[in-house]
Amino acid sequence: MLTEQPNWLMQRAQLTPERIALIYEDQTVTFAELFAASKRMAEQLAAHSVRKGDTAAILLQNRAEMVYAVHACFLLGVKAVLLNTKLSTHERLFQLEDSSSGFLLTDSSFDRKEYEHIVQTIDVDELMKEAAGEMEIQAYMQMDATATLMYTSGTTGKPKGVQQTFGNHYFSAVSSALNLGITEQDRWLIALPLFHISGLSALFKSVIYGMTVVLHQRFSVSDVLDSINRHEVTMISAVQTMLASLLEETSRCPESIRCILLGGGPAPLPLLEECREKGFPVFQSYGMTETCSQIVTLSPEFSMEKLGSAGKPLFSCEIKIERDGQACEPFEHGEIMVKGPNVMKSYFNRESANEASFQNGWLKTGDLGYLDNEGFLYVLDRRSDLIISGGENIYPAEVESVLLSHPAVAEAGVSGAEDKKWGKVPHAYLVLHKSVSAEELKAYCKERLAKYKIPAKFFVLDRLPRNASNKLLRNRLKDARKGELL
Repeated sequence: MLTEQPNWLMQRAQLTPERIALIYEDQTVTFAELFAASKRMAEQLAAHSVRKGDTAAILLQNRAEMVYAVHACFLLGVKAVLLNTKLSTHERLFQLEDSSSGFLLTDSSFDRKEYEHIVQTIDVDELMKEAAGEMEIQAYMQMDATATLMYTSGTTGKPKGVQQTFGNHYFSAVSSALNLGITEQDRWLIALPLFHISGLSALFKSVIYGMTVVLHQRFSVSDVLDSINRHEVTMISAVQTMLASLLEETSRCPESIRCILLGGGPAPLPLLEECREKGFPVFQSYGMTETCSQIVTLSPEFSMEKLGSAGKPLFSCEIKIERDGQACEPFEHGEIMVKGPNVMKSYFNRESANEASFQNGWLKTGDLGYLDNEGFLYVLDRRSDLIISGGENIYPAEVESVLLSHPAVAEAGVSGAEDKKWGKVPHAYLVLHKSVSAEELKAYCKERLAKYKIPAKFFVLDRLPRNASNKLLRNRLKDARKGELL
C-alpha cells in the first residue's frame, strides 16, 4: 500500500524545472520558479509561527499568490482550508471556527478586521515583502493525511468540512488522466474559482502531470477566447453557463481545444447539438467535493447516443444504485453510491454525518439516479433538492434557515426555478407572521448569505405543502397557489 510520496511540487521542479507551470495575466512561471516562490512563502509563514500540524485558511481570489499559498501549506505540513470568496462574513466565520483554523491567508480585497478576533490574519502581499529564513520543508506527503478542507452545505443546512487527503487528490488526477489522456502539449485553462474542487484539482494535475495551468481570476468570454488562442490551450473546466457563453461568441471551437470538462449537471439537448455542430468536444461529468472532482465522465462520442447521462466511472472507481439496501436493476431508480481512492476520508468532526454517509466503504451521495443496461449513469436529482446556479451549489435548507430567523417569517420553503443565464435560481415560498417586502428580505439575506444564494423571487402562501409526517415537499412548492411579494 502506497503510504507516502515525495512532495509533488518539489519533485516536479527537479524533473522538469524549466517547463511552464503557470500562466496568469502577464506572468509566466516555470516549475522551478513555482517551487522557489512557494518555498519562500512557506519560510515567511514559518516566521509568523505557522508550524507543521497547524490549520490555515485561504481567502483569496484566483491569482498566482493563491497557488503559492496552497503549495506553501503542503511544504510546511499545514492543512489548507479553502474559503469561498462569495460567502458572507457570517458564513466564513463559522467555517474558520469549525475547522479550528489558526491562521487566515488573505489580501487587501478582504477586510481582515472582520476575522482578527478568532484567527491570526496574514496579508499575502505584505508577507511576500518580508524577509524569510531557512526552514526544513516537508519533503514527503502522507497519502492518508488531510491535505485540504472544503466546506459543503448539507441537507440540514449546516456546512460540513470535507477532508480531502493527498491520496484522494493523487488518484483523482491519475484516474482523470486514464480517461482524458495526457499529451506533452496539454495546457489546462481554469476560470473556475480555486476554492472549488473543480478549479483546485487542476493545480494538482499540473504538478503530477507536468502540465501548464492557464489561470484566470474570473470567467470572461473574450478573455478566455483570447487566452485559448495566445496560449494554445487544449483543455478547459467549465460549467453550463460558461459553455453557453462560449458557444454564443464562436462559430467554431478553437482548433487547439481537445477537451471541455463539463460539470454542474447534464447538459440539455439543444446545447449538446450546438456543441456537435461547432465541434466542441464536451465531456459531461458527475462529481462532488466529496469525490475530489469528477468520478463519472461521459466522452463526447456518447454525448448524443447517451443524452443526459453522466457517463461511466473513472478507472479505479465504482458506482452502484441502491434502494432500501438492495442493488437496483438497470433502469431502476435509487440512490447513487460511489467508491474509489478519490472519495474523501470523512467529514471533519461530524461523527453522525460520517456514520450516515458511509456504508461498507461506499459513500452514499444522497443523489438519485439509475444505470442503463450498459452501465451508463443517469442522475435524476442532485442531492434531492440541491439547486445548481451557475456552477454553485445552493442547499435550500441553508437559505430556509436564514429566512426563518426573520421575525416576519413563520414558515419558509426554497426550490430552484429555471433561469436562462444561471441554469437555476432559488425562489422562496413563505408563510408570514406579518407583512414584509421582498427588498427587506433580500437585504436581510445579503448580510447572512452569499449573493448567489439569495432568492430571486419571494412568494406568499397560506400554507406550505407537507406530507403526513409534516415534512416539507419542496418539489410541490412551485405548484402551490401563490402571490408574489412586491
